[in-house]
Amino acid sequence: MDIEKLQAELDKDLEMLRARDFWGALALIGCAVFFLWRTSFIPFLGENRAGVSGAEWYNSAAIVPFGIWLAMLLLGLVLLRIAIKAGGAKRAFSSVGLGWNRQEAIRIGSIAVIMGMFIFALVPRVDFILASGLVITALIYGFHAGRLGRMLQAAGAVTLPGIYALSMHFPQAEWNKPHDDDWVVLAAWMLLSVWMLVHDRSRIARSTPWIALLTPLILVTAMAFGFRQNVPNRGGLLFSQIEYHYYVTLRPLWRD
Repeated sequence: MDIEKLQAELDKDLEMLRARDFWGALALIGCAVFFLWRTSFIPFLGENRAGVSGAEWYNSAAIVPFGIWLAMLLLGLVLLRIAIKAGGAKRAFSSVGLGWNRQEAIRIGSIAVIMGMFIFALVPRVDFILASGLVITALIYGFHAGRLGRMLQAAGAVTLPGIYALSMHFPQAEWNKPHDDDWVVLAAWMLLSVWMLVHDRSRIARSTPWIALLTPLILVTAMAFGFRQNVPNRGGLLFSQIEYHYYVTLRPLWRD
């Protein structure tokens, strides 16, 4: 009897998961299509728009965004296919698919707040490595264990620097200047990392600082110096130093 009851609960949870996967897949597909459309305005494949040449495709600033949004579109289509095959589409409009769940709402809301602050507040104004490191740390710490308190802490750790950057340096004319908001984000990142390491002794927590630092560092250097792509906020606290030493210290070594 206990096994049957447990199996019934598992089946119910699976039905709810697949029904919500259906909505999540549609959201992913919608976002991917929108950003692919916006990315299509960037010159690509040798195009010339408004006097801006796309040059060769591998030098186009559109190549990385196209890759990201195509991957998101593919992920959404795969998730949608799985949800439909598992019956998620049939239950999407039922109480299972639309039902209120406090923990689920907090989780989705926290992720939305973090990503919204990252895209609209931090990326245009703050060093990309610092902003990405803070967000990666917040996402791993806040959501890998599924605890509501951590989700809210992670959202707060990103929201406060984001609000500061928006309120202090809102005009676009100030976006590419070195500012105190870089230091605020760095402080928030360090505090969140220390808090995480003190309260979470798991292997995931110990590896998070390395992931949060190396992932954006490798990505931004590859984009800037390998693929010659545009990098957000080139005058940021860390990237400005990386760019300076690349051209002044490292590049002359193989140019001579």
